[in-house]
Order: sequence, then C-alpha cells, then structure tokens
Amino acid sequence: MKIDVLTLFEQMYQNFLEESIIKRAIESKKIEVNLHNIRDYSLDKHKKVDDYPYGGGAGMVLMCEPIFRAIDDLKKENTKVIMMSPRGKVFNQKKAVELSLNEHLIILCGHYEGFDERISTIVDEEISIGDYILTGGELASMVVMDAIIRLVPDVISDDSKTFESFNDNLLDYPNYTYPREFRGLKVPEVLLSGHHENIDKYRNEMRYKITQEKRPDLLERTDNDE
Repeated sequence: MKIDVLTLFEQMYQNFLEESIIKRAIESKKIEVNLHNIRDYSLDKHKKVDDYPYGGGAGMVLMCEPIFRAIDDLKKENTKVIMMSPRGKVFNQKKAVELSLNEHLIILCGHYEGFDERISTIVDEEISIGDYILTGGELASMVVMDAIIRLVPDVISDDSKTFESFNDNLLDYPNYTYPREFRGLKVPEVLLSGHHENIDKYRNEMRYKITQEKRPDLLERTDNDE
C-alpha cells in the first residue's frame, strides 16, 4: 500500500512514522508513506496557499490551485483521495478495513478555516474522526493511517486481529498476565485451566457482557451502519 499525505506541517509526522509498528511496516516495505508540502505546489512567489474568504468572515481558506495541482500530480488510476474534514462520515473500524484494501491513498489535511469548497469536487471521500474541531487535519490523518496500516497483510499477525474490539460490533474480551493475584485481584480460573474450549466460551461471553455494559449502542448496529 502507498499513502501520500498532503499537509502544511510535515514535521508533525516525524515521530509517528519512526516508531513501533508503523516504522517496521515502512522498513519491511509493507507500506510506503510520502509526505508532500502543499506549498510546493503553489505558483505564488511567496508560496502562498490560503486567502481571505469571499463574503467575509474569520480565518483563512486553503486555495484551490495548489491542491488541485498536487492531486493532479500524485493521483493514479487506482488512487482513492480522502479529505480530513469535520463534515465527513465518522471514521470507524469498518471504514478502516475498507480503506486498507486500497493500493494507493492520498490523504488531504486542511488547516486554518478549511478548504475552498471546490476542492471537494476532486476528492472521493471526506472523513472525520469525531464531533470536535482540531487545529488541522494532521492528527486526524495519523489516527486514520494507524488504523489502516495495522490491517495491511503481514504488518501484524492475523491472530491479533481476530477478536479485536469492534469486530462483529463487540468489544474485546479482558486480558490478564503475570502475576496470578495482585492486591487481592485474581486472574479468572478458567484462563488458568488449559481447557481451550472453555476459554473460548468464556471470552466470547465476556465480549458480549462488556459490550452490553460499556457500549450497548454497538449491539444495536447492523452491517449496513456506518
């Protein structure tokens, strides 16, 4: 998978791309991530990329031309273009799985007061990570990229994905490790039994119980829900 990120703040991604699973996925060439500064596509001698909104109002708006030029330059036949936007559909695990199947993504990160509306005509999808406002799309794009990259084949083991939270609209089962007892809190006996059928049954029951207690809204969703 190849991901091209259009941003005004490339340095924000430095630690994100150089740590843990993301770093290993890049080094093993499971994924390719390229950062592109939107200013590099400006024809203005001062590399200007924003201007005041027509009709007045607060803030600055990102201009059409540099972003159109950037996407024209990077887009291929198999590319999906995503705009990080508070008006987009809220990102979830189902969308992460869907996006992880793409060969090439362009992720467009806004800043300031937002995008010139005409930019929406050249993107395939607008995505939000929640009903709140950030200073820009960079942090949101990292959330989306992290969720997608870990789903790319061989980035993490398939076993790690089997019973994750939100699979089948259920949260994950509880996990325990050494010691068996800590401050009077004990590991459930079934997990120490070595009886795999009983362990699987316990874990499935706990997935439903925890979801019912903490996120009952998930149990009301259908496969068609976003």
